[in-house]
Amino acid sequence: MSMHSRPEIKDRLAIIAGSGLLPLHVAEAARTHGENPFIIALANESDRDWSSFDNTTLGIGNFKAISGVFRDIGIGRVVMSGAVRRRPDWRDIKPTMKSLVKIPSVLRTLLSGGDDAVLKMAIELIETNGARVIGVQDIVPELLAEIGTLGARTPGAEDQADIEAAEAAAIALGHLDVGQGAVAVGGRVVALEGPEGTDAMLERVARLKADGRISSRRRGVLVKLCKPQQDLRADLPSVGPSTIKGAQAAGLAGIAIEAGRALVLDREEMIALANEAGLFITGVDRALLRGGK
Repeated sequence: MSMHSRPEIKDRLAIIAGSGLLPLHVAEAARTHGENPFIIALANESDRDWSSFDNTTLGIGNFKAISGVFRDIGIGRVVMSGAVRRRPDWRDIKPTMKSLVKIPSVLRTLLSGGDDAVLKMAIELIETNGARVIGVQDIVPELLAEIGTLGARTPGAEDQADIEAAEAAAIALGHLDVGQGAVAVGGRVVALEGPEGTDAMLERVARLKADGRISSRRRGVLVKLCKPQQDLRADLPSVGPSTIKGAQAAGLAGIAIEAGRALVLDREEMIALANEAGLFITGVDRALLRGGK
């Protein structure tokens, strides 16, 4: 554990870091904004090197230790970033006195709640212990996708039909609190994102095309949207260079993401890869799609 002396102010930023590149992007971007983020890397989840930041590693259910870090380091704001692949077992839960009364509902949510329900529960527990949770977009708004084309290519009429079909599926999937992405090919939904994540879903589409289960004559589109009920302080949909590589391998024409509510990682590299592969990236306003429902 690497900690510096207690800061004079009591509003230092902490990043609770799960797996993937997103937490590192957020930490580096926050630093360029003048922040000195303290990293709480989740044990068995975080897979980045945090040696250039003040950091500690704690279990995802160890609210007692996390609360202690908030107090000792002077944490006032918290960003939750990155994927969490496993839910804590009830034996991993170490509550504070303040959160003890919530433990029965915590256990029920862990057993039967969807991902969004679990995230909302985590936000409530963090705020019970003295810090406020903010969104990535509150620290690094430049990571948000904007409306319109990001690269050199724009979607055509057939692509627009695929965007509409996949958008409707992504919204329905979101209502079920399952995932954020869907793929449509030739106006037909062919894949829905589950716990495996976007990259694995795209690998599945590539296999289905290779096996002839999906037409290879038509390309298709990936759409990623926030869940309708989603708390925007956690788990915004994100795309990056790996998404472009997966879409290219799956033979897709492009990617549509929700403007203002999706994160674009390694923007320059992602756009360069999309241009080279002949794929489009477009930011869509869900309020203009199917009446925003």
